[in-house]
Amino acid sequence: MSYVEKTIGKNETIIYRVEFHWTYSLIAFLYLLVLGIVLIGIFIFLKMMINKWTTERVLTNERYIQKIGWIRRDTEEISLDRIEEVNLTQSLLGRIFGFGTVDLSGTGSGKIILKYIDEPLVFQKHLNNQRFNED
Repeated sequence: MSYVEKTIGKNETIIYRVEFHWTYSLIAFLYLLVLGIVLIGIFIFLKMMINKWTTERVLTNERYIQKIGWIRRDTEEISLDRIEEVNLTQSLLGRIFGFGTVDLSGTGSGKIILKYIDEPLVFQKHLNNQRFNED
């Protein structure tokens, strides 16, 4: 059972799971191929892949939850009614391949940055639907 599934409330349901785009893994493998000879590529590859494997990013009907980490756990949560801004950034390649970065800013909290997410427009649509109680 995942961290999010263990911590969500009784009446809380998972609406959308935010996944890393395949280009994130491609970049990790390129580091491994290009810099693997000097060992730094292996460390960068492992760091990126462990980050991917141990990150959970979930939108529920009540909040956004992000858990990062394997040995040490860092979590960020923001209630949907506390979100003030949702900013989407996509480069030209991001638009072509369907990945981007979404920044969530909220009342009384910092900024949560979701990098290399797959289908950021779909996530933004689900988030806005929940924020404004649409289905």
